[in-house]
Amino acid sequence: MPVEIRVPALGESIVEATVSKWLKQTGDPVTAGEALLELETDKVNLEVPAEQSGVLGAILKAEGETVQIGDMLGVIDEVGAGTHSRGRGSTTVQPAMSTQPAVDNGQPLATTPHSAPVSMSPASGANNPEEVFATPVAQRVAAEHNIDIRGIQGSGPGGRITKEDVLRHGKQGTARTQPATTVAERSIAAPQPVSPAAAPSRPEYPLRPPEGASVPTLVSAATPTRREERVRMSRRRQTIARRLVEAQQQAAMLTTFNEIDMSAVMAVRQRRKDAFMQRHGIGLGFMSFFARATVGALKAFPLLNAEIQGDELVIKHYYDLGIAVGTDEGLVVPVVRDADRKSFAQIEREIADLARRARDNTLTLTDLQGGTFTITNGGIYGSLMSTPILNTPQVGILGMHKIEERPLAINGAVVIRPMMYVALSYDHRIVDGSEAVRFLVRIKELVEDPEVLLLEG
Repeated sequence: MPVEIRVPALGESIVEATVSKWLKQTGDPVTAGEALLELETDKVNLEVPAEQSGVLGAILKAEGETVQIGDMLGVIDEVGAGTHSRGRGSTTVQPAMSTQPAVDNGQPLATTPHSAPVSMSPASGANNPEEVFATPVAQRVAAEHNIDIRGIQGSGPGGRITKEDVLRHGKQGTARTQPATTVAERSIAAPQPVSPAAAPSRPEYPLRPPEGASVPTLVSAATPTRREERVRMSRRRQTIARRLVEAQQQAAMLTTFNEIDMSAVMAVRQRRKDAFMQRHGIGLGFMSFFARATVGALKAFPLLNAEIQGDELVIKHYYDLGIAVGTDEGLVVPVVRDADRKSFAQIEREIADLARRARDNTLTLTDLQGGTFTITNGGIYGSLMSTPILNTPQVGILGMHKIEERPLAINGAVVIRPMMYVALSYDHRIVDGSEAVRFLVRIKELVEDPEVLLLEG
């Protein structure tokens, strides 16, 4: 029995998606649980699996179309059943009459002026001359080009007629009906001499043309063309663009900066990295230090871990840190939950797993929901200093940057230290400037003294 492929529930607050890519084509065999297509939502991409084994009988939503929850995407037929054409049951298709010659790749297709209606049945086979076994695309192409497909030999699975069969049949018909071009018709006529009396007169321009006169502009044939490319924005990129504009329009966003001496943290990493790797199976990075320092600063300044809901402040006493990850399709912010309860190794392992799944496009909606504060690291791309934008409705985001050796005056002497600029963007509606500055200073103190970080962070 045929099974309809429908758009599943997409998650909280998501009601529509875009058909990103079909992983199977009409006529392909499928097995239960196998991914059929990929849907692109505002936050993640979802694969739609097959509910039963069989043959993909029809594709009803093309790539790039917007679909709603519950919309019918296609049909899976049982093995041996025919292809559906946008519905169930037998459908009669009357080919459209066209006054213009059909063209494929610059070549006209042969048409049948008076084709009879062709009966399409989902259970039809090649043994019945009144019925055909064709894909929906082949039926549509035949109808558009007014081609009788009852005499076409199918090359698809089970003898199914494909789009290529229809186009090939049309070209063969054109070759039989189109007369050969003679050599005389292909030859280019030699230019005939023009008599002086018939030659157009050349306008005589003075050194300076009269006022208002148009002067022809000569364009060199060697002038390079200026290429342009128009690419549809992905649904995720559209969402990112909308949310960034909303953040700047709705929040009173300000940024404060500071710098951190990374000498102590780098010394700890140098001493402990091998033992840490052997014990936990993961490298000891900078992000775990900053995650723990951020939790310590949020405990000291809780308004940075809040959000505005109407005329109320919601101050959160749990610490779900969003970690910004750059992917080919744009920035995503998966969440490390209860960061205050996790060890360095657990934080490093979870961040590595979230980053890998973000780049493999296998994050779930749960991974992206509910963060209370965000950390972003532009230093991995070489950024020395930047102003991060709030991830609303959060009211704070910490920006890390590139570590660079710089001269520093300490106790009257100039020394070279590995320094990092850090930035805190905050919503000035609920966070005062002094509080934001002290928050960033607290992070600086914790990172520059890892012992304090371990004891108090």
